[in-house]
Amino acid sequence: MSRKAAVVALTALAPISWGSTYFVTTEFLPPDRPLFTGLMRALPAGLLLLALTRKLPSGAWWWKSAVLGALNIGAFFPLLFLAAYRLPGGVAAVVGSVGPLFVVGLAALLLGDRPTVRTLTTAVAAAFGVSLVVLKAGAALDLVGVVAGLLSALSMSAGVVLTKRWGRPEGVGALALTGWQLTAGGLVILPVALLVEGAPPALTGTHLAGYAYLALGNTAISYFLWFRGIERLSASSVTLLGPLSPITAAVIGWAALGQALGPVQVLGMVIAFGATLVGQLAPAKARPAPVSFTSAEKNGQEHSMDLEVSAVRR
Repeated sequence: MSRKAAVVALTALAPISWGSTYFVTTEFLPPDRPLFTGLMRALPAGLLLLALTRKLPSGAWWWKSAVLGALNIGAFFPLLFLAAYRLPGGVAAVVGSVGPLFVVGLAALLLGDRPTVRTLTTAVAAAFGVSLVVLKAGAALDLVGVVAGLLSALSMSAGVVLTKRWGRPEGVGALALTGWQLTAGGLVILPVALLVEGAPPALTGTHLAGYAYLALGNTAISYFLWFRGIERLSASSVTLLGPLSPITAAVIGWAALGQALGPVQVLGMVIAFGATLVGQLAPAKARPAPVSFTSAEKNGQEHSMDLEVSAVRR
């Protein structure tokens, strides 16, 4: 396996893990507490990574990590949950699947990455495949939910591009940077969760096990792999791994919850997965144009070579 393939495979574990969030939330966590769930995903994981790395931001990285944490976690989670509550799950997933298109536009603006026809085509194909997997007939639309879903996708996309643009400070590992962002994002969610949902609910052992999984595997490890992948891959390549999340959620729903998975959903999986694979292919390098010389240019070059040979002989 090549080095890039290994990086892609490890980075892909993040959206695959996020695909299990719906199952864990519905089967292991208290109902109707999405903001508290977002808080329990982010803040304990961030504090754990801070304790392990014992590294705090310095200088400009105080505000940079706060911005990245707000975009990737603090704003993303509440907007995502708002969209999920206002829209059917399938519609919310389809709205969120436009993220790769946002990344393409922001990468062109902030990173100077010119979008290619293949990148745009794969992004559209991925969104179309996701729609076949999750969209149900007669799904209702809600303006607030659609706007929240689009803003959540934009927030995460901006976080991906800025993470790529800023990199990380010298001597600081990806684990520490992940801890900074998760902590900052959790602190953004904390007051919102208290204001909207009130005091934390009474937790059972099952609830604690679910939150432990979300905080450790689903967040701390997954976001570390995600941010590590952003460093090593192009922004569009990373974001085109996103469709693996709804694909995983659909497979878990079929295997563990007995949800129907018909031919249309399977076709959507094939399209979305194919777009994900194509999105990982390296862009073709342009071949240098053949150089042609006029007779005058050839004579000039020959004369220049004669002068160089004469200088060497001297």
